[in-house]
Amino acid sequence: MFCFNFDVTGIKNTDDVQGNASLNIVSKPANETGNPAVAVKEAKEHFPPSDPLHLLDDAIWETLNIGTLPPLHFLNETIFEKTVCEREDTENVLSRTAEQRSDLISGVYEGGLKVWECTYDLLEVIEREGETFGGKAVLDLGCGAGLLGILSLKRGARKVHFQDYNSTVIEQLTVSNVILNCQDDDSDDDDDRKRKGKGTTDKEEECKMKPIHDRRDMLLPRCQFFSGDWRTFLTLASSQDSPLKYDIIMTSETIYNTAYYPALHDTLHKLLASDGHVYMATKTHYFGVGGGLHLFEAFVAERGVFTINHLWDSKDGLQRHVVVLRFKKIITLAHGSIHY
Repeated sequence: MFCFNFDVTGIKNTDDVQGNASLNIVSKPANETGNPAVAVKEAKEHFPPSDPLHLLDDAIWETLNIGTLPPLHFLNETIFEKTVCEREDTENVLSRTAEQRSDLISGVYEGGLKVWECTYDLLEVIEREGETFGGKAVLDLGCGAGLLGILSLKRGARKVHFQDYNSTVIEQLTVSNVILNCQDDDSDDDDDRKRKGKGTTDKEEECKMKPIHDRRDMLLPRCQFFSGDWRTFLTLASSQDSPLKYDIIMTSETIYNTAYYPALHDTLHKLLASDGHVYMATKTHYFGVGGGLHLFEAFVAERGVFTINHLWDSKDGLQRHVVVLRFKKIITLAHGSIHY
């Protein structure tokens, strides 16, 4: 079960037990609409280590198989949590989540160490829709474990950028999972490759990495990794010599907090290619947090930039959804323009 904790507000630089600065967060005052203050973490790019395979020393991972999609490998969450003390964590995020028993601490940790359930929904919809990603520029926004971006990478995306709020998530989890998938899937045993079905996993399976250097050298150069608040990430992306534009942006469970909607909307607006689209997986409502699809749809409608179409809606329990956002089309007439 996922646990939320929103008691932390207005955090500035704090020190860990060794007296080192552990967070680079500047608190902003409440905005004019009365929304709570939103923390800002400066964006930066992260680069894989020169010997990336050492990230997988003694690693234990799971393999996700969905229909005809290529197998997706990711570090086992339970083992990851149990080895917190062995990992480098300049933000002090891992210890904080363990101490507060929370999977979400607003402005400090935004849940990237968990694979949230709507991610699986989006993967299934992508499999059903037949999205291939071939030759596309893709952004996995709020990537966490990076499964969405990894899928696009393995399906032939031209470049894939991974973004998460926390540096620790990028450095300790996302990069590791990408490296984990830079192996030849043909080396998986026949049972793994033939397994079909709805989200089957090989849990707590200890695997021996069979490095395929040619494949790693082919996949990694197509990836870039970023951390930071969406606003500062947008600034960083826009300041590149060739400003980043993405054919496809994928994001899962990122609209739980209404205070983040302006930054998220601006990021999608500025970074999506004119003929691109956004895959978004989410819940109808996030109890105890306040956000959800209905509120986000109203926000998007008010801005008048995107259309939202539902690709899939669950029918049981707390409703979950997969939607696609596209820019509104403009028809120019003699007396004006029509948006639809």
